[in-house]
Amino acid sequence: VQLQASGGGLVQAGDSLNLSCAASGRTLRDYVTAWFRQTPGKEREFVAAISHGGSTAYGDSSKGRYTISRDNAESTVLLQMNSLRPEDTAIYFCAARNPSLTVIHRSARAYTYWGQGTQVTVSS
Repeated sequence: VQLQASGGGLVQAGDSLNLSCAASGRTLRDYVTAWFRQTPGKEREFVAAISHGGSTAYGDSSKGRYTISRDNAESTVLLQMNSLRPEDTAIYFCAARNPSLTVIHRSARAYTYWGQGTQVTVSS
């Protein structure tokens, strides 16, 4: 499955931004789907994930400010980001696990399919 992340941009601290992850040729309803983010020189950081059944998990930095959801009609996974901070600046990637794996995992190594990333820049 090919993933496409979109919705990044330049915003000011305190603003909100919505990211979207779409799959070509398949429906994301069949996959545990997650968002990770990465800054230069650092490993990919777990942001949030959603399971087939709608269970969610969040990283420490995103908990309380971000919301992950699934739009089944559009077969997309959305990441609503509120109260953005300059330290949220990163490239955000969406990723999906092998469809036979139904448990949310926080490690990037557990995800097989990756989108190209979308840049989020938060100015102070």
